[in-house]
Amino acid sequence: MNQENIRNFCIIAHIDHGKSTLADRLLQETGTVSDREMREQLLDNMELEREKGVTIKASAVRMNYTADNGETYEMNLIDTPGHVDFSYEVSRALQSCEGAILVVDATQGVEAQTLANLYLAIESDLEIIPVINKIDLPAAMPDDVAEEVESVTGIPAEDAILISAKTGENIKAVLESIVKHVPPPVQDPNAPFRALIFDSHYDTYKGVIAYVRVFEGSMRHRQWVRMMTNGIEVEPIEIGTFNPMMQKQTALTVGEVGYIATGLKDVRECRVGDTITLKDRPAADLLPGYEMVKPMVFAGFYPTEGEDYNTLKEALERLQLNDAALVYEPETSTALNFGFRCGFLGLFHMEIIQERLEREYDLDLVATAPSVRYKIMMAHTGVERIIESPAELPDPGTIESISEPWMHVQIFTPDEYYGVVMDLVIKRRGVFTGQEYPASGRVVLKFDLPLSEIIIDFYDKLKSGTRGYASMDYDFEGYRAAKLVKLDVLVAKQPVDALAMIVHEDDAYHRGQRLVTALRKLIPRQMFEVPIQAAVGNRVISRANVKALRKDVTAKCYGGDISRKKKLLAKQKKGKKRMKMIGNVEVPQEAFMAVLQLGDD
Repeated sequence: MNQENIRNFCIIAHIDHGKSTLADRLLQETGTVSDREMREQLLDNMELEREKGVTIKASAVRMNYTADNGETYEMNLIDTPGHVDFSYEVSRALQSCEGAILVVDATQGVEAQTLANLYLAIESDLEIIPVINKIDLPAAMPDDVAEEVESVTGIPAEDAILISAKTGENIKAVLESIVKHVPPPVQDPNAPFRALIFDSHYDTYKGVIAYVRVFEGSMRHRQWVRMMTNGIEVEPIEIGTFNPMMQKQTALTVGEVGYIATGLKDVRECRVGDTITLKDRPAADLLPGYEMVKPMVFAGFYPTEGEDYNTLKEALERLQLNDAALVYEPETSTALNFGFRCGFLGLFHMEIIQERLEREYDLDLVATAPSVRYKIMMAHTGVERIIESPAELPDPGTIESISEPWMHVQIFTPDEYYGVVMDLVIKRRGVFTGQEYPASGRVVLKFDLPLSEIIIDFYDKLKSGTRGYASMDYDFEGYRAAKLVKLDVLVAKQPVDALAMIVHEDDAYHRGQRLVTALRKLIPRQMFEVPIQAAVGNRVISRANVKALRKDVTAKCYGGDISRKKKLLAKQKKGKKRMKMIGNVEVPQEAFMAVLQLGDD
């Protein structure tokens, strides 16, 4: 098709503002999917995506639309993930487009994720088409929301298209606006072939399938290709486009969006953001913006049944085939036996992986408290070490400094909750950096916060403190040195490595006290007294005892001399002392969950 008639666009929105539903209506309106094949959230294939109402994997689809001017246009919709953890994938998908539909809920207005993705789209120099969705709801305020969108984007309120993706009202206006406002790709068809990988998935028969947008040149079926960051060369098994299912083609040309089935067995060899070129006529340089995706949050996954270890290993291998951002390595723990230390992009990514492991592979898992990656400068050697688990922290005497990751956080909230948000962030060692008022009654508060303070229960506390109205977005700022110490937990004088955590020195005493109090209620009583201690180094900072279960051994002694009772009690005491030496205290799963609930009360 002529480049002039190609339109590449994506849909950006906050979670639950109707992005997937709008994609459904566009597919129906253009006749890409028949009514018989149609189902809700067609592009969200995963059960979890449908349940949580969040797009987790990016996808693409080609639609042919005959506009009012009589011309037929090839429209490539690139559906982007809808959560802050996947912002790198979103940025690659945006780079593959020339335009973006900004969907805003008519009942909720602009939210943090809307703003974050909007700024990414503006950075990528995309044409923005504002769309106000859910105008069929009784609580809708389309005019007020259109004003809010104008103050954020500068696009006049009257240019916003009012639609209902659920009922299909005014969908044709969106398609006409794409034809009119989104520019066609203007690239050189004769230059060496360059295509950007904006996502990939693993297929058992065709290997890794790269989702690509062609920026320059063209390629034919069976031409050898090269990944430009790692130099891997392969002969593709198949190339084609999404209609919305994969459809084989003989060639991919400039401006088009499609797929290349590489036959590779490892997603990590075909990374998101990489550039594909031809082996016999390679391009000189990469398309801009490629980054290695680094995990930010780490947690241990352990099967509750020891024999499930191999099942968990296989399950992680399979999930990693489709998700290059997931990393894992074997780990052992005295409390939990054998498991894996896994790295994730963020807390939501961790939650998704854990749910998929439990559902799709029928595993029962214990997850340790999430931690972050710390940088440690060794005192005598000056060597920098990176640790991902509190158990790896070396002796405090050998450490010169410990640095932790900090994030730029934007919190979008009604201004009546200004004080609530401030209080929450300052308690978490946050630093206030600025504020904006994008619309009346709404404020964007900007902070720098340590990632370790965000990952436990910050989001839950934010939502409950603002009655669900606040939304947040964050991105990595850098490492900063801090006074950090390792907080150990000892049960019956044995350290439980899976409960250890790295905390700020000023916070260690309160954290230790709260943890010990929580564990005291959760650890079952034994026939002997069980001490629970929180310690920093060799110094115990908090202690509580789980009282012993007591059997009344003197019940059969009625009347008579008191010395008989004393003799029996002394014998019992001796027995308990012996039992304590050989007794083993089981730490229940709830204890590991208690660590997660240790936010500021």
